[in-house]
Amino acid sequence: MTVSYKDLGLVNSKDLFAKAVAGGYAIPAYNFNNLEQLQAILQACVETKSPVILQVSSGARKYANATLLRNMAKGAVEYVKELGYEIPIVLHLDHGDTFELCKDCIDNGFSSVMIDGSHHSYEENVALTKKVVEYAHAHGVTVEGELGVLAGVEDDVVAEKSTYTRPEEVEDFVAKTGVDSLAISIGTSHGANKFTPEQCTKNEDGVLTPPMLRFDILEEIEKRIPGFPIVLHGSSSVPQDQVATINQFGGALKDAVGIPEEWLRKAAKSAVCKINIDSDGRLAMTAAIRKVMAEKPGEFDPRKYLGPARDSLKELYKHKNEDVLGSAGQA
Repeated sequence: MTVSYKDLGLVNSKDLFAKAVAGGYAIPAYNFNNLEQLQAILQACVETKSPVILQVSSGARKYANATLLRNMAKGAVEYVKELGYEIPIVLHLDHGDTFELCKDCIDNGFSSVMIDGSHHSYEENVALTKKVVEYAHAHGVTVEGELGVLAGVEDDVVAEKSTYTRPEEVEDFVAKTGVDSLAISIGTSHGANKFTPEQCTKNEDGVLTPPMLRFDILEEIEKRIPGFPIVLHGSSSVPQDQVATINQFGGALKDAVGIPEEWLRKAAKSAVCKINIDSDGRLAMTAAIRKVMAEKPGEFDPRKYLGPARDSLKELYKHKNEDVLGSAGQA
């Protein structure tokens, strides 16, 4: 059975990206795996009147079940109506790595898919991306491609080293594949451990600053494909207060340093119109859960620790929309 995203009340990313590029802000792309994460994302985006991209990785789809995810997305559309403000919602496959996976998601109500062929040769990446685009566009679904490789670990995506995007390839890639947006590599990375302290500089207050993102590469790409929607993956900032809370209550996170939020705000004012944030949400939820478990060791009702985790996540994402991405008020 094939289900169209339109029947679920979802939208694709085309118009959202055009408005974001013109308006100098980025659409939040938040990953979710369960009910509490979905509630937090939707509450935060409704309260800030922000459009949102609900991201599902291949691992999350296996964890949550494809049928349940599709119906959660349908429920999300109804839920925002109950919350009092209808925001545009995109359901997006994050880091799809095969045509078959992308096709299955399109047939199951996704309104946007990413085909990540960056682990292939350039020619194979072009061929795979083009194949996905042809199928997706026949169903009104938008497609994100990728050039360059981000280091780090995110669910099933693992890479030891980053490879910066080559600006001289972007025009050819976009023209040959027909993609609607392009994920690039300019120094961000997946996971919470993006940089080691040894890679960072420390100010007099002890704050660590990682190596600067390659904004020169971004600027060159913008010159070559002006106005084309650009995507940043691996853009969590790894809030140090959340890391400290996790470690205070029994965690063991080492050397967790992320992307400074002021850099993301700078990127969002360019053609970067979609910024992916996942690890920050995991940290916020884990910190809240650990705190409850430590302070109330007799607690065994999941609602009593998942509820605070949900609330913490909502506040984090409201902050991201308002102060980092600039998407608040753009729905």
